[in-house]
Amino acid sequence: MAAVPSLIDPAGADLSRPGDGGAGESRRPGGRTATEPDADPGVEDLHATVERRLRRVEQRYTGGRRAVIDLLVAAGGPVSIGDIADRLPKLPRSSAYRHLVDLQAAGVVTRLAANDEFARFELAEDLTEHHHHLLCTTCGQVIDITPAPSFERAVTAHLGELADAEGFVPHSHRVDVLGLCATCR
Repeated sequence: MAAVPSLIDPAGADLSRPGDGGAGESRRPGGRTATEPDADPGVEDLHATVERRLRRVEQRYTGGRRAVIDLLVAAGGPVSIGDIADRLPKLPRSSAYRHLVDLQAAGVVTRLAANDEFARFELAEDLTEHHHHLLCTTCGQVIDITPAPSFERAVTAHLGELADAEGFVPHSHRVDVLGLCATCR
C-alpha cells in the first residue's frame, strides 16, 4: 500500500521531499505519489512530532506506538484494528487499541466510523493533507478522496456563512459521505 503523500507539521511547513515518481514511490487512491517511509526523511520529522505530542499528554513514544505510526504511514489511508492485527501480528490487539486511544488523545490519530460497528484509524489531517471520506455503511470501507480546490473553496465559503449565522468560528471542516461502496451496491 502507499505512504502518506505529504507530511505537514502543525505550523504548516511541508516536511516531505518532492518525489520524482521513481524507485521507492507508490500511489495513493487518486493517483497521488508518495515516498515510502524508509526513503523519506519527513517520516523521521513525523516521529519527532508524534513524540512531542505524546509528551504533552504525559505519554511515552514506545516501540509499539512507533510501529502503529509506521503502519499508518505505509497504509496511506484509514485502517481497522483488524488490519493492524494482521500487519503487526506480534503486537497484541489490546495493546494496538490502547496505543490508538493514546495516539488519538495526543492529536496524532483520528478515528473514523461509517457506523458504530466499523472504526478505522488514520493519521490526523494536520500531519498529512486535507481530504474527505466515502464511508460504506455496509462493510465499513473508508475511501480517502481529495476534491478539487474549487470544491474546497465553495464548501469553506458556504460553511463559513452558516457558522457566522450561528456565531460559530470554524477552524476546519471535513466531509464524510455515507453510502454503499462498489462491492456492496
